[in-house]
Amino acid sequence: MQKAPLLNYCRLLFFLLPILVIAQELPPIVKYSPNLYGAGNQNWMITQDQNHFVFFANNEGLLEYNGSNWTLYPSPNETIIRSVKVIDNKIYSGCFMEFGYWIRTSDGQLKYHSLSTKIKDKILDDEQFWNILNYEQWVIFQSLNRIYIYDTKTQQFSIITPKNNIIKSFGVDNAIYFQTQNDGLFEIENGKSKLVSNNPILQNNRIVNVFATDDGLLIQTQWNGFYQLISGNLIKFHTEAESVLSASSIYSCQQLSDGSFALGTISNGLFIMSKGGKIKYNITQNRGLSNSTVLSLFEDTDKNLWIGLDNGINCINLQTPVNCFSDNTGILGTVYTSLLFQNKLYIGSNQGLFYKNYDSNEDFKFISGTKGQVWSLFEYEGTLFCGHDSGTFVIENGVARNIFSQSGTWKLETIPNQKNKLLQGNYFGLSVLEKSNNQWIFKNRITGFDYSAKYFEITNQNEVYVSHEYKGVFRLQLNSDLTLVKSKFAYASPVKGKNASLAKFNNAIYYAFKDGIFKLNPITKAYEKETVLSKVFEKDEYTSGRLIVDSSNKIWLFSKNYIHYFTLSKLSNQLKQNAIPIPSSLTNSMLGYENISQLSNSVYLIGTTDGYYTININDLSFKNYEVFISNISINQLNQKSTNCAITSEGTFKAVENNITFSFTVPEYNKYINAEYQYLLEGFQEEWSEWSAKSTVNFKNLSPGNYTFKVRAKLANSASEKIATYAFTISKPWYATYLAIFIYLILILVLAHFIHKAYKNYYQKQKEKLIEENNLLLEIKELENEQQLMKLRNEQLSQVVDTKNRELAVSSMSLINKNELLSVIKEDLKNTSNDGNRSIKSLITTITKNISEEDNWKIFKEAFDNTDKDFLKKVKAAHASLTPNDLRLCAYLRLNLSSKEIAPLLNISVRSVEIKRYRLRKKMDLPHETGLVEYILSI
Repeated sequence: MQKAPLLNYCRLLFFLLPILVIAQELPPIVKYSPNLYGAGNQNWMITQDQNHFVFFANNEGLLEYNGSNWTLYPSPNETIIRSVKVIDNKIYSGCFMEFGYWIRTSDGQLKYHSLSTKIKDKILDDEQFWNILNYEQWVIFQSLNRIYIYDTKTQQFSIITPKNNIIKSFGVDNAIYFQTQNDGLFEIENGKSKLVSNNPILQNNRIVNVFATDDGLLIQTQWNGFYQLISGNLIKFHTEAESVLSASSIYSCQQLSDGSFALGTISNGLFIMSKGGKIKYNITQNRGLSNSTVLSLFEDTDKNLWIGLDNGINCINLQTPVNCFSDNTGILGTVYTSLLFQNKLYIGSNQGLFYKNYDSNEDFKFISGTKGQVWSLFEYEGTLFCGHDSGTFVIENGVARNIFSQSGTWKLETIPNQKNKLLQGNYFGLSVLEKSNNQWIFKNRITGFDYSAKYFEITNQNEVYVSHEYKGVFRLQLNSDLTLVKSKFAYASPVKGKNASLAKFNNAIYYAFKDGIFKLNPITKAYEKETVLSKVFEKDEYTSGRLIVDSSNKIWLFSKNYIHYFTLSKLSNQLKQNAIPIPSSLTNSMLGYENISQLSNSVYLIGTTDGYYTININDLSFKNYEVFISNISINQLNQKSTNCAITSEGTFKAVENNITFSFTVPEYNKYINAEYQYLLEGFQEEWSEWSAKSTVNFKNLSPGNYTFKVRAKLANSASEKIATYAFTISKPWYATYLAIFIYLILILVLAHFIHKAYKNYYQKQKEKLIEENNLLLEIKELENEQQLMKLRNEQLSQVVDTKNRELAVSSMSLINKNELLSVIKEDLKNTSNDGNRSIKSLITTITKNISEEDNWKIFKEAFDNTDKDFLKKVKAAHASLTPNDLRLCAYLRLNLSSKEIAPLLNISVRSVEIKRYRLRKKMDLPHETGLVEYILSI
């Protein structure tokens, strides 16, 4: 029966928990993980040198951080370094059975020098050195067994050996104290130990640290808080934080420069307590620390608090203009909007609307009914409006009243000349709110435009300009009673863009997207590129076109590496730019939903994905930090780099013409990054662009003299100091004066040989020319002989032609004779019927004359004279040819027709054709080859 009330109570508690968010704003914490700094997890002691470089006693060795780069120097005997202390220009360290100092060499690296080797036989077995202190000329090394005092002038040691083990040693103003187990507190005087107090409290409680006060000593114990030791009397020092601290095991303690105390615990993180004993911060692992076990504390010269953790290193920027609130519970969520209203800070996130009293550490309270996405907060005439995924709410005394629920609301704006109306942009168009009977109510939707109106602005002429991420920019003309869109114009330019936005600044409408920022021309109604603002997005700086105008008429823009704000010049309409070098990777804002709100004249709140941070822009000024060249390395092509001396001018070989400079500003602010600008005189004429990159490499430099210069700036403060380094790249051996002298000697010798060679050459050319002229004469004679032969050949050709003509005439005469005889023979045959014996005798004579072989012999002789060896060639090519076949070939050679050949052979034309056919067969000519053509080609 008793379980029900308890169960109900638990349910109520579970319901109430989400509405409370611990809202303490903390200074920024810079986290360095072991993977980042490349060394062991644990860091036992921290110190800083005159250049502001920070050193850590790490499990793996001596760890150095210069603001840009981490360097690990392994311990001399590969054991854990437990203590480290910068004294003058030396860095003293202690580890297992070894202590000594590190000193920086000319190339910027640290080199170890052992001191313990001088007294090696006096060091106890298994002795470790946990602390290092200094007093005037002496350096004190403390182990758990003894104290070794080193005189830096005489380089001699003295050793204090207490009766019991040493718990810890302390340096307080002009005194050195130490606590031993079960004996109390001692002081070193004249090189010997002197009991200060053996109060049982000091005998039984571990002392964490000892501080000097006006009255005596203030002692911090591990479990029992603070005590004052005044004139030998131990008095409890009561603080407001006593109950909290007594529940924590204090392991390390440091008094800060403002008098407050930093207390590191074993499992409860870090406490920062005011001088009066009030807890200012309790920073644990779930509130931002990397680990809740604090092994060491150190306040640097810039009042940053360094924390050596059981797993990593943290740096808290106690004196920064930035404070941050991180919601590690996820209850608050991603902050999309914020507003300071009636001294209450309202935060709108994707989880709803929260508020708390401004400038207090009280918890954020959730406003019931606003669960879900909050897009905007808007104040008008004493009323707070909330643009929400569920519509529009009016917030009054921590209570939300929904006045519009038809669609999600992006933002609200006032309407010119209509004080009792507001225009709101919704998921589906625009709508109007109206104040009636002192209450804001929904009046109407504006028909004619149903697109999402995330960003919009209205002018005096009832013109509304809307930016839609996926459809571009629109100009809407509304009617007088704001119920209808009379006309709609979609701009072709500028085009739509991812994360684009639109805002009114200084009575002008601006549109921003990846191609720049455009200003509306009120006369032409066209958008024109605004060159001053557009420079923000140059050099691949664009991440979001979000434009925000604050209550003091500053316009804010966000880029990859900066937060920009522009103000109007007091003496002109020119825009004055201010850039805060906080990169988007650190701000952790939602791209396209960046938000910033003005809390006071100079303090602004910027929302992030896990909370928010505040920044005081008036405090964004930094002292004149010095920039250092931390490393110079050279290398030949495709070879390993070697470090060079930084403190003196360098002279490098010609092949060592690839040089890398590393530089740094030892500044450790989380949100303000250093930027660098460099110039290499002799190679460049102008300074480079500002960049956060802390190294630069020059390749393949020509021989000559160079001076490298680098300067830095933080936020808007540029360093006046410039780090310089002069160096020379020598000429290659083949370009030295000795080489040039040798070249001259070689040139003279070569000139002599060349002269001699030319002389011989021209002599040979002369002889060759004479020889060529003789040859030309011979050629001329040959040409003349050829001309004579040509003339002779022409004459012979003419003779041959004459002979051919004669042969042709002879052949034609024979043909005509034979034809005539044949005619006469036929006529005689026709008249020989009477048997006249004389006529028959005449016919016989004619027949004999026609077939006379002597005619062929005469013809053959003539033919051989004109076409020598033709018949032999034919006979050789075709051995089967008969004399008659050769005779036919001869007639065909003269290109005689069958009709002309028939009388010569005393046969009919038909018989000639048969002979020709038989001749083709004997010659075995293909069908496509003509007989006459073949014979003419032989």
